[in-house]
Amino acid sequence: MAYQEKELQHISRQFQIYGEILHAETFKIGHINETYSATYDQGGMRVRYIHQKINKRVFKEPPAVMKNLVRVTTHIRNKLEAQEASDITRRSLIVIPTRDGQAYYYNGDGEYWRTFVFVEGVQTFEAVQSPRQAYEAGRAFGEFQLHLVDLPGERLLETIPDFHNTRKRFAALQEAVEKDHYNRAREARPEIEFALSREPMVDVILNAMAKGAIPERITHNDTKFNNVMLDTKTGQAMCVVDLDTVMPGCALYDFGDMVRTTTSPTLEDERDLSKVKMQMPMFKKLAEGYLSTAGLFLTKAERSLIAFSGKLITFEIGLRFLTDFLSGDTYFRIHRPGHNLDRCRTQFSLVKSIERQEEAMQKFVDKL
Repeated sequence: MAYQEKELQHISRQFQIYGEILHAETFKIGHINETYSATYDQGGMRVRYIHQKINKRVFKEPPAVMKNLVRVTTHIRNKLEAQEASDITRRSLIVIPTRDGQAYYYNGDGEYWRTFVFVEGVQTFEAVQSPRQAYEAGRAFGEFQLHLVDLPGERLLETIPDFHNTRKRFAALQEAVEKDHYNRAREARPEIEFALSREPMVDVILNAMAKGAIPERITHNDTKFNNVMLDTKTGQAMCVVDLDTVMPGCALYDFGDMVRTTTSPTLEDERDLSKVKMQMPMFKKLAEGYLSTAGLFLTKAERSLIAFSGKLITFEIGLRFLTDFLSGDTYFRIHRPGHNLDRCRTQFSLVKSIERQEEAMQKFVDKL
């Protein structure tokens, strides 16, 4: 901790924050980046910021990540200002520039740091607790997509190429199974067989996009429920966070990941698989919230695959957890042996639950 405190003192002086840093502490958010909340004394007031070191192993081009992030947050803030919205500083992330006006600080030794205004008076949840929360999550991510439909300028950079390319994710699993460098395939045999048996679903949306039946959108690409900040008093969704994967994509992938993370009552690494289930009341509120905003631009073809997208993305994330387990846990942070296999089992259990209800899910969406 002594090294971290010394390092953060140095980091704090690189950004346009005028005040004395009092203390900093680790801030648990996501699986990827190293994050700290830092408290400053500014004119006798205590103000908080977020300092974050970008994981260069996952995001190979941090400058590209930050270029996208600044374009997107600036555009959203301009939209909110044009609407004369209230609470704008809590409804979109604000990037604090460095002393020389850059969006990030590079320390010359391979580390990229960035700083955000800390959004106060909000909270996040690892698992959805009510249909109201599901509605708010759907509305917030739908609004996020809606705000970016008319983003001007060149196409956003792909911060992680083929992030939701389910065919390549499937191929990566096949390769990991074949190589089995860590001799873990035997332990995961039921999960491997489950994945391989569902190969026909992996190309459905990819083929539709390739044919032009489904358009490319600007999407979040990591729409976990805990990436929506809810007002602590009203419960209203205030701010969408974790924007490193905002890039060209498919709107359905965003909605599918919402189904994965908001419709089951468990965490994504639940070991008691009997508790894992797609709850129809949660799905209905999620779909209502999402279509209340995204419904303003979605096409008929996109709407027709809304229920399917939940099954597909849950399956894809399960593939990724399983592949990472077989490959030695190199991508997702783990907190115990077998953690990624536990995560995989939870996803695949949810896939089974969605499969049993998929027809009813789509019928409900078709009526909205």
